[in-house]
Amino acid sequence: MSDAVPSLPALDRIEEEWLDPALIENVPVDWVRRHALVPFRWEGRIAIAGADPAALQPYEDLALLLGTETVWATAPAEEIQRAIDRCYFRRAPVAAAPAAGADANVPARHKADDLLAGGGDAPVAQAVNAILLEAVKRGASDIHVEPFANALAVRYRIDGLLYEQPGPPRHLEQALTARLKVMAHLDLAEKRLPQDGVARVRVGAREIDVRVSSVPVAEGERIVLRLLHREATRYSLNELGMPPAMLEQFRAVLREPHGIVFVTGPTGCGKTTTLYAALRELDTAHLNVLTIEDPIEYQLPNIGQIQVHPKIDLTFARGLRHVMRQDPDVILVGETRDLETAEIVVRASLTGHLVFTTLHTNDAPGAVTRMVDMGIPPYLLASTTRAVLAQRLVRCLCPACRRETGLPAAEAAALGQPALAGRRVWEAEPAGCPDCLGGYKGRTGIHELLAVGPAIAEAIRTAAPPAEFRRLALAAGFREMLADGLDKILAGVTTAAEVLRAVGVRRA
Repeated sequence: MSDAVPSLPALDRIEEEWLDPALIENVPVDWVRRHALVPFRWEGRIAIAGADPAALQPYEDLALLLGTETVWATAPAEEIQRAIDRCYFRRAPVAAAPAAGADANVPARHKADDLLAGGGDAPVAQAVNAILLEAVKRGASDIHVEPFANALAVRYRIDGLLYEQPGPPRHLEQALTARLKVMAHLDLAEKRLPQDGVARVRVGAREIDVRVSSVPVAEGERIVLRLLHREATRYSLNELGMPPAMLEQFRAVLREPHGIVFVTGPTGCGKTTTLYAALRELDTAHLNVLTIEDPIEYQLPNIGQIQVHPKIDLTFARGLRHVMRQDPDVILVGETRDLETAEIVVRASLTGHLVFTTLHTNDAPGAVTRMVDMGIPPYLLASTTRAVLAQRLVRCLCPACRRETGLPAAEAAALGQPALAGRRVWEAEPAGCPDCLGGYKGRTGIHELLAVGPAIAEAIRTAAPPAEFRRLALAAGFREMLADGLDKILAGVTTAAEVLRAVGVRRA
């Protein structure tokens, strides 16, 4: 047998179409990972690729388990592990997925359980694992588990909207809630007060933090899980959907030596993603970049990231004071939510630091009003603010099934462009197709950027009324978010309904 080792075909890559989840239905994922073996269909035959051609016994064991003649091959160890993850990820059906346990004696921060691996026979453990794994496969950002009188509802938030899923039986509600609370190290006996915790799971090589929030409701406890992919694909500024002119203007702001850059919008509009993309544009090899966040959603290379812990009094304001003693060049403050934090943000920018932070306002000009309402003097705000970027996320049309239509008169009027009624645009196919969800696939941003030049700074300093401030901004070249949305509607990227849902109708 050893004479055949040199003749094993060597593969550089195991293609997606070669993988067949049926081949590994009865093969434990831990075993194939340990021996670095993966079966697949290749040139009309069943093949087994391994990283070590000299270790023949595991080849023979797997061939025996498959119960058929096999072709042996070799492939790089990293490629085999990737193929294992891809194949097992595709395998697990919702009804029979293995358990997603988390050892209650091991802090979730240091232990992550693999959703693809076996390890739990309890139906509740299998149900929890199935819910988590299916959410990851469908790209959900949140999972809602909602008890009602006669049903236990499960909904996934996908591309910003909630979609109901087949739920487990109502009688499993208490056991399922207990399982989730154990994973997040919450108090099982406490059912009267809200609780928050964190669990950590893996899907193959991908680690996912799961923020678990529990609140008591009339029919039990309502659980919401936020999925944070620690190794998720990070976007660059080029991928956020900014128009080229706005992107160049924003990049110019990033080259400023000091000042404040605000990113505004409601929860879930991608503010953190935009800030991370901005930080990636900086020369972190020669700059000291520090962040204070709640939570740390993605880990960034060459950047110090601090997690807020209100229970031990590590707030944004207190953490920011200590960050100032760390000789920073650039500071990111996850959210400016009170006067104390706002004052330190302004002070940091005045002492020669570039500060990024977020605010919850409806538009870019509203950030100025919000900071003044917090108690920041207008003259300080005028001298420190460099730019305000407001944004929303809209779903993108599926290119495979979108269809042409005329822009309805009501939507054209709501967009502030009644003359465009009947203009040829694209709309979503309600039934969708195999590549999308209801005619949409993925999301992009629509933005407005208020760059603070001399005229805008003077309007801030003199506390100009909102209407006058907006008029001055438009005269200085400011483009409203709805205008960016209209451009994307006419380009066939999204629909008028999506833009109006995200932004609302144009104000008179």
